[in-house]
Amino acid sequence: MSTPGIDWPRLVGWIAANVPDVGEPTGVSLIAGGRSNLTYVVETSGRRLVLRRPPLGHVLPTAHDMRREWRVISALAPTSVPVPEPVAFCDDQEVIGAPFYLMGHVDGAAVRTQEDALELTPVQTRRLSERLAEVLAAIHAIDYERVGLGDFGRPEGYMARQLERWGQQWERSKTAELPAYDRLVARLRERLPARSASTLVHGDYRLDNTLVRLSPDPDILAVVDWEMSTLGDPLADLGLTLTYWQDPGDEERAAVPVAAGVTVAPGFLTAREFAAHYAKVSGADLSDLDFYVAFGNYKLAVIVEGIHARFKQGKTVGEGFEHIGAAVPTLVDRALRVLGG
Repeated sequence: MSTPGIDWPRLVGWIAANVPDVGEPTGVSLIAGGRSNLTYVVETSGRRLVLRRPPLGHVLPTAHDMRREWRVISALAPTSVPVPEPVAFCDDQEVIGAPFYLMGHVDGAAVRTQEDALELTPVQTRRLSERLAEVLAAIHAIDYERVGLGDFGRPEGYMARQLERWGQQWERSKTAELPAYDRLVARLRERLPARSASTLVHGDYRLDNTLVRLSPDPDILAVVDWEMSTLGDPLADLGLTLTYWQDPGDEERAAVPVAAGVTVAPGFLTAREFAAHYAKVSGADLSDLDFYVAFGNYKLAVIVEGIHARFKQGKTVGEGFEHIGAAVPTLVDRALRVLGG
């Protein structure tokens, strides 16, 4: 059996030696790949598992940290935050060429595209958007010290470090000078919160990073893709979620080809309603939310510029990337407008 990123005979042997109770492995298939961690379904005679490993050819030791993902889902498994069941972790790179972990398969749907969303009823989309806000609040309510994540990050000064980190990323990947970007960074520096709450943050929270149940009672069964999680400011999570959100009639946001179109389906909460529902269930003070929404647009602009740079260098595989660079000034302008121009 030949599957990129998997040494099947070695994996079979490792499972037999370390988690024999899951049954004899019978097959493996890649279900999600790209710049992020790779995800595979592993079939066994006893159950279905999911394997996560870093991207192929990745050499930076601190990125795509499998132990970090494993640690957070293991810490959250006994809590009210829905995550896949942690099964086993392997840091022996001789098995498949990289560290990996196994988790239980979640029998849920992924709502990733506008076509996916339009297959749902307004009752389903409204409940899923409410639950998305409620689960985000549950993540932020976790006592991270109690669950063993007290050293998972440095929450003090989190937003200042984020601004610096993404600024460095911009300098590494920018393809042209953009004066509006410089104005935005200056405005964000002026508006940096003096103090903020400290919670567990997901780092890339959006509907397509969850697995959902659609009926009889729509719900979020698991939050996945925890590779950017840390300890920090919870409103950074909310601001990025709202950056991904698209309200009906927002054609400017529709032109940004990242998570576009999903939340315009009938029944979804608007961005304002989503934020209000989060505030209701979390008790959070959203008086400075415009800063975090602006920062979310800034962060996404830097990410998109990186994709654009790789496309121009011929390093991006796939179609549809030739116009992505146009989204960068759009996101920067949206951020500036949120901050008042």
